[in-house]
Amino acid sequence: MNDMSDLNDLNGGSFADEGIGDEEFGDGPDAGFDDSLLDDLRLAAGILDPVPAELRQLAVEAYALHDLDARLAELTFDSLVDAIPVRGATDSPRMLTFHTGDVTVDVEVTAQGLMGQVLPPQPAGIEVLSGPRTGASLTADDMGRFTSDVAPAGPFALRLRAGGEVVVTEWLRA
Repeated sequence: MNDMSDLNDLNGGSFADEGIGDEEFGDGPDAGFDDSLLDDLRLAAGILDPVPAELRQLAVEAYALHDLDARLAELTFDSLVDAIPVRGATDSPRMLTFHTGDVTVDVEVTAQGLMGQVLPPQPAGIEVLSGPRTGASLTADDMGRFTSDVAPAGPFALRLRAGGEVVVTEWLRA
């Protein structure tokens, strides 16, 4: 009994004789299930184990932040990790450098806010992304410099729009 034909011979016929065809044993994950059964299961799951409204809203907003055309700027320097500590220095600013292709973004994060520069120097629109909350909109001048009087709280990222390009930094915790 190495194959289905041996089993069919013992059974006295083939599956085709029984009226059972491949269409009833389809190849997909939902093969053989009635659509109404799946709808009933979805309804039951929605009633017995609903997705919390806050989680659903966060998921929708996270997807809205997704830019398909944006390039991701990689974190290449973080003073919390890469800098040599200075004796006696307290409350020093956090220095970050992001890089992608020919664009570099230097950012200084303090309790008073952000200060940074886009290199090579160019004007740019910058959004401070902070999850579901609307972030600050900043403008970099002709020298690529930008500032914000509001320090990011919690996870944040920057989205830059310069010269027809969109660059998004990695997400970091302030």
